[in-house]
Amino acid sequence: MTGAERAMLLLSCPLGESEVHPLSAAQFRDLGRQIRQTGSRSDSLAPVTARTLAAAGCGRELSQRILALLDREAQLDAYLRRAEAGGIRPLTRLAPQYPAQLAVKLRFDAPRVLFLRGDAALLQGPAVALVGSRRLRPENAAFARQAGRLAAEEGLTLVTGGAAGADLTALEACLDAGGKAVVYVPGPLTEHSPRARCLFVSEGGYDLPFSVPRALTRNHFIHAHASKTLAAQCTLGTGGTWQGCLDNLRRQWSELYVFDDGSEAAAALSARGAVPVSALTSLRALTPPQSCLF
Repeated sequence: MTGAERAMLLLSCPLGESEVHPLSAAQFRDLGRQIRQTGSRSDSLAPVTARTLAAAGCGRELSQRILALLDREAQLDAYLRRAEAGGIRPLTRLAPQYPAQLAVKLRFDAPRVLFLRGDAALLQGPAVALVGSRRLRPENAAFARQAGRLAAEEGLTLVTGGAAGADLTALEACLDAGGKAVVYVPGPLTEHSPRARCLFVSEGGYDLPFSVPRALTRNHFIHAHASKTLAAQCTLGTGGTWQGCLDNLRRQWSELYVFDDGSEAAAALSARGAVPVSALTSLRALTPPQSCLF
């Protein structure tokens, strides 16, 4: 791991210390921009001092906070040793293995540090995402299962959030059919036991507790990771699935398809640009209508 990657971990992760508050995405972005403007290209942490931070335009309070975060080398080493003992490893945005689709689509909002449990190679290759409600109607559950099976049959990586309901329904169907999956979790990575052909991913730390903001943010990763996202079921105007689909439609992270189950939510998403799907026979063949005009 390079010095720059260690710095990213130190500035972005609490490292198991609940009282520590890492830099926000905006603060980290601004710091990088300011340091680049000074002409610094060093991969070492040594040159980062109060003087160099002042030269980069950082105020006294922020400089002290940055230096305190960087002065946790021992905590970082201990944190990474505990992670390695659990089969968990970090992947920073600076690493060549980092998923390009997240960096390109999310830009400054792309997670700075991902923690992985499972086969990191699953981050690469074509992927389709499945999102949906926790409490599924029978026909919506059948749609989620079909999506999981088709992902396996068509050689696509299934991307989900691992929650009860649509996520787990599609995940189990995919893995049972011999497929592979990437699961972005909003809680502790340690709660997810390793599984064959499955990669569990969390942002910012492998031991961070569940929170609603983390769950909403991971929805962005799910939509951005895939080239196509399927919504099995959602509730009109409320919930993480609804909000994630709206964010996707607004920012166009991936093609969005919604199960045409006759609900108000499905109709509302279709009116906003999602493609309604009544029967799911092939994931690779799914194509927005406008792409069929020529």
